[in-house]
Amino acid sequence: MLNAIWSEFIQPIMRRPSRYQVAALCFRRDGERLEILLITSLETRRWILPKGWPKTGFDAGGVALEEAWEEAGVKPRGGKPRLIGRYRYDKRLRGGIPLPTDVDVFAIETEKLYDTYPEVGRRERRWMSPQDAAEAVDEPELKDLLANADELLAVSSR
Repeated sequence: MLNAIWSEFIQPIMRRPSRYQVAALCFRRDGERLEILLITSLETRRWILPKGWPKTGFDAGGVALEEAWEEAGVKPRGGKPRLIGRYRYDKRLRGGIPLPTDVDVFAIETEKLYDTYPEVGRRERRWMSPQDAAEAVDEPELKDLLANADELLAVSSR
């Protein structure tokens, strides 16, 4: 019985390839001060970046823009989203099964936040300094990315 559970369920999960998502690192500058927008996840209420699965008809940057709008009401300042990094986390599927997921992170300069957007009332959103944002998230690689956001955004805008 235990052998069957191992070979039919656990081993296939462990061999499952990584999944792929796209995240939006929405930012604004108040003079020299950089702020990053975090939102809460729907179920656990953890602080995260807006993110989602690839969508037909969108490139990765387009998915980042779409998720920023749907989940946080972001109006971008303009220009194409810029890939600034990647992190990995374990996406919890129904039943609590972890699935390794790679996330490409795109920088989106934010002009304003709308009060009405698809997921209004379902998530909290908050502007934070890069250091506060890094402390607020759970994923170690995302913490590093957020802590280095000033540098990453400066490099990607050259």
